[in-house]
Amino acid sequence: MFATYLIGLREGLEATLVVSILIAFLVKSQRRDRLPQVWAGVGAAVALSVVFGSLIQYTSTSLLRTSESREFFEAVTSVAAVVFVTWMIFWMRKAARSIAGELRGKLTEALAVGSLAVAGMAFLAVVREGLETALIFYAAAESVAGGTGAGSLLALIGGIVTAVVIGFGLYRSALKINLSRFFTWTGALLILVAAGILKYGVHDFQEAGVLPGLNDQAFDISATLDPNAWYGALLAGMFNITAAPTVLELVAWVAYAVPVLVLFLRKPAQPAQPAQPAQPAQPAQPAQPVEPARPAATPAEPAPVDAAAVPSPRA
Repeated sequence: MFATYLIGLREGLEATLVVSILIAFLVKSQRRDRLPQVWAGVGAAVALSVVFGSLIQYTSTSLLRTSESREFFEAVTSVAAVVFVTWMIFWMRKAARSIAGELRGKLTEALAVGSLAVAGMAFLAVVREGLETALIFYAAAESVAGGTGAGSLLALIGGIVTAVVIGFGLYRSALKINLSRFFTWTGALLILVAAGILKYGVHDFQEAGVLPGLNDQAFDISATLDPNAWYGALLAGMFNITAAPTVLELVAWVAYAVPVLVLFLRKPAQPAQPAQPAQPAQPAQPAQPVEPARPAATPAEPAPVDAAAVPSPRA
C-alpha cells in the first residue's frame, strides 16, 4: 500500500502546485472573479480521472471474459504506466523551474479570451495528472496482493490528502520545504516502483502466453526472504521484489531500474556560457605636437635719458 500512497502523494502534489500557482496569480492580479472557473476546471479534471479509473477497472473485471485476456490487459496497462511514470519524472525535473512562468503566461492568455478559456486551461493543467494517477494506481495496485481493493484505494486517497495539505501550507507560506530535494527522493522511489510494475507486466505477458519462460526461475530465496514475513510483504508491496522471480522478470527489473536511476540521479549538464567577444583594440592616439621652445628673453635696452631731466652745469 505504500506504493499507492507514494503515487497519490507525488501526483497529488504536482496537481496541487499547479492549482496553487493559478490561484496565486489570479489573487495577485486582482482577478478573484475568475476563481470559480478555475475550480470548475479542476473539478471536471478530477471527475474525468475517476471515470477513467473506473473504466479501467470495469474493463478488467467485467468486459474481459478469459483469464488470458485479463492478464494481457493488465500487462499492457503496466507497461503504459511505466512509460507515463518515467516521462513524468524526467519532465518534472526539467520543467520544475519554468512551470510557474509558463502557467502564468497561459492563464494571462486565457483571461483575455474569457471564462471558458480559464476553466479549460485549469482543466488541461490538472487532467494530465489525474489520468496518470488513475493508470499508475491501477497498475501498481494490481502488481501487489489485494489488487485495487479498499486498502490500496485508501492509501491512494491518503497520499492525495497529504499532498493537498502540503500544497495548502506552501501556498500560505506556512511550510518551507525543499521541493527539488522532495521530487528527487520521490522520483527515485517511483523509479523502483515502476521497475516493480514492469516486472509484474512481464509476468502477466508470460501468463498470457505472449512471452516464454513462466517456469524458468532465476533463483529461489524463499528461505531467506519469507514472503509471509513483514519485510517480505513490504518489499513485495513497494517494489514487487519477490523471492522466486523468473529470468525475464529479473532481467526486466534490473534493465529498467539501473540505467533509469543512473540517468535520473545524474546532475544535468550546465549549458556552456558563450565566450565573451574580445574587445577591439583602441586606436593609438596621435602624438601631440611638441610646442617649440620659447626664445630666451633678450636683455632689456637702456631706457632713453631725458635731457631736460639732467641738471645743467653752473656757469
